[in-house]
Amino acid sequence: MKKYDNLVKNAAGREVPTIVNGEEHIPFKGVGKHIPTGRKHAPYIASCANYPADGNKTLANLKEALIKAGLKDGMTISTHHHFRNGDLIANQIFDIAHELGVKGLRWYPSASFPCQAGLTKYLEDGTINRIEGSMNGPLGKFASEGKMQGLGVLRSHGGRYQAVQDGEVQIDISVIAAPSADPFGNANGVDGPAACGLLGFALADSQYADKVIVVTDNIVPFPCIPWQIHGNYVDYVVKVDKVGLPEKIISGTTRITKSPDRLLIAELTAQFCDEAGLIFDGFSYQAGAGGTALSIGNYFRDILRDRKWKARFIRAGSNKYPVEMLEEGLVEYILDGQTFDLEGVRSMRENPGHVNTSPFTSYNYHGKGNFASMIDVVVLGATEVDVNFNANVVTHSDG
Repeated sequence: MKKYDNLVKNAAGREVPTIVNGEEHIPFKGVGKHIPTGRKHAPYIASCANYPADGNKTLANLKEALIKAGLKDGMTISTHHHFRNGDLIANQIFDIAHELGVKGLRWYPSASFPCQAGLTKYLEDGTINRIEGSMNGPLGKFASEGKMQGLGVLRSHGGRYQAVQDGEVQIDISVIAAPSADPFGNANGVDGPAACGLLGFALADSQYADKVIVVTDNIVPFPCIPWQIHGNYVDYVVKVDKVGLPEKIISGTTRITKSPDRLLIAELTAQFCDEAGLIFDGFSYQAGAGGTALSIGNYFRDILRDRKWKARFIRAGSNKYPVEMLEEGLVEYILDGQTFDLEGVRSMRENPGHVNTSPFTSYNYHGKGNFASMIDVVVLGATEVDVNFNANVVTHSDG
């Protein structure tokens, strides 16, 4: 199978393939130009006759769960990245697949991190054919060097949800690392020793995958409340010694910058937004990953405090800075897609104004609206931006 075929020019003027890894893809037609038709994808119909009447879906280990889920060559395996560089489960999945002699898997993470660098050996030996999702660190370098047997596909958070919802990517087995769960499969990210905040990036996986495995190190009696993942979607529950390292959630891209140059950029950006009339009583904003982008919120905070204004909501990735704003009364709500530090985790657990969200509510374009178009100011980090406002977040400026 060719990695890609049938190059055409898309609406952005770039040559792109319409066949990728043997699957048909629709080239970019322009904003709002492609209107999807048909119905959403759905997993197979299940029956309670095939599940324990007492609700206990626990199995002895992850290997048994993967075998019961029918792991075989060519499947699509999904994971989430709420533990960021502290994930401990993805490596175990493919260790087991390699041990069982399974080949040609498509790994579909919401993002991958340097802690999963060891998976390059499985990309080399064919256990994993390709990664479709954000690739950071050594895995990104491996893909950039053209070493994957299949073609890597980068997907935005909303684009990933949309691809699963539409059936463009059909997940065979989803493995959801959860800081807390009950034997039925209800799970959340705010409780337990490995609390990471929320599990929104695993929402589509739980809803649409053929088989769903919840892995946790904190089993609680039914019901696990709040349930960010509903046990009615879950096939098996596995308890492990440790599911993740929450202290490694924070990374260079989720830490406020200390660079004087970058702080000046942040200050000037906030000043521009102010003088352009974008900051007002009741406004909303989002500051994405990247030390400069995150630090801009501090300057917004100062403006709000000085004028006795209040933001209606912050669309987050949260860390301690928007949490401080929430607790000071400078913002009414944090609508959080992922927590970037342990203060964000604590706040989501304790404060009803700190609300967990998902790519479905926030970015999915194949829906009846989403939050993205409702935000007044969005500040996002990029490795390169040109004078025509094209942005690159995939490679560093040195290539």
